Amino acid sequence: MCHPKIETFGLNKMKLIKGQSFLLLLLLISAVSAAGAAAAEDGFIGVNIGTDLSDMPDPTQVVALLKAQQIRHVRLYDADRAMLLALANTGIRVTVSVPNDQLLGIGQSNATAANWVSRNVIAHIPATNITAIAVGSEVLTTLPNAAPVLVSAMNFIQSALVASNLASQIKVSTPHSSSIILDSFPPSQAFFNRTLEPVMVPLLKFLQSTGSFLMLNVYPYYDYVQSNGAIPLDYALFRPLPPTKEAVDRNTLLHYTNVFDAVVDAAYFAMSYLNFTNIPIIITESGWPSKGDSSEPDATLDNANTYNSNLIRHVLNNTGTPKHPGIALSTYIYELYNEDLRPGSISEKNWGLFNANGVPVYILHLTGSGTVLANDTTNQTYCVAKEGADKKLLQAALDWACGPGKVDCNPLMQGNPCYDPDTVVAHASYAFDAYYHKMGMTDGTCDFNGVATVTTSDPSHNSCIFPGSGGRNRTTTNGTSLAPSSNSTVSGCHSQYLNEKGVLFNSITLGLMLWGVAFL
Repeated sequence: MCHPKIETFGLNKMKLIKGQSFLLLLLLISAVSAAGAAAAEDGFIGVNIGTDLSDMPDPTQVVALLKAQQIRHVRLYDADRAMLLALANTGIRVTVSVPNDQLLGIGQSNATAANWVSRNVIAHIPATNITAIAVGSEVLTTLPNAAPVLVSAMNFIQSALVASNLASQIKVSTPHSSSIILDSFPPSQAFFNRTLEPVMVPLLKFLQSTGSFLMLNVYPYYDYVQSNGAIPLDYALFRPLPPTKEAVDRNTLLHYTNVFDAVVDAAYFAMSYLNFTNIPIIITESGWPSKGDSSEPDATLDNANTYNSNLIRHVLNNTGTPKHPGIALSTYIYELYNEDLRPGSISEKNWGLFNANGVPVYILHLTGSGTVLANDTTNQTYCVAKEGADKKLLQAALDWACGPGKVDCNPLMQGNPCYDPDTVVAHASYAFDAYYHKMGMTDGTCDFNGVATVTTSDPSHNSCIFPGSGGRNRTTTNGTSLAPSSNSTVSGCHSQYLNEKGVLFNSITLGLMLWGVAFL
């Protein structure tokens, strides 16, 4: 579809301004002002917390993992009360969400929106540090029938915050799929799908008037996969490229070394096309799957590690993009846990940084940097007796661990360091943890018929040092004994959020293919 070149945007609306040099000066002043405001705050890395797990950790365990990993920003796909209570007094900055299935009601009723804010925000402030509300998720591409009420829902939520004097500390926005951007490559000619302009224009006006940000989901994995070889893997993974392999925007002569920056700048240019030049962008989702089926050969541990490690560096270094260098581009990684209950391909279940038991899927290439997600938590998870577990079942599990489980239970003997306290709970916890680490913390080795659980809190006490403490190296044994486990499964709370990552062959992919000549 033909459309005006990006170089001419806004000229028809500025006929009273005499002289192109004056216009250029105004644009430059505006850009510098916006850049200064955005650069005032460093970029951060956050995580999305999905709940489509068959063994979803309880909120206190989730928060313990967040603390251990120094994660200070999280996004929830709802406003779960238990999760918000667990996050209280932690200082962790929280984005809560209006699920898509509640959007119609809130968008049609100011009272319904006010009630939602009262129950899910005001009730938790200030103990829980709620800083943003995401109204729906990818509504324009996944729930088109709700698109007409999206902006009204945002306005109703904003009104409730204003009435409660919370509008200055809590921003309202809505996450978008990057597929709403058409003709995206090169970035300078990008524009939003014109059929969405009746929504996008008032939406951008809302973000501008409230000082909020455009929420965008960016997935270079799918751009790469759907390009059919037009995009080099290194370009998708932030790996260094020789200058001859960098993509050059022919209109701006800006050089692009990765897909992520190109997509973000496409969004900046698309907003500029509608005369919005001062709205910052925050990335609400980005990541790479660590496992896939035979048709997904690039969903690997190494690629996931490489992408997320490079993404974290890119954000925390405040690298910015070629269009806005040095401007913070905060990003939430998709996602905290692998979600085994998610429908679809194998890759769809394997975007997590951690398994449900808190063990990392892989150790990011950031170990030793002392920053977010840089800790090797293989030395920070323990298996202990579950609170309130039946004492007879605990005793049976303890007997098994010290017998067929071949755990060294000598420290539990009278006179030895872990004898006190002389309770079945304390002794079982030590034995469970010993077995768990003896077996390399693999799935199913911390269950014991449902009376054991994984924790990130070190249960060591006095001179009793648990096997998970002390930084010992752990290797999986070749033993054949497996801890008894329950045959039943616990159904996790299904998230109302259903991501549309890569479901459609979108315009971004088409643009990448057409722009792929830059790599040849």
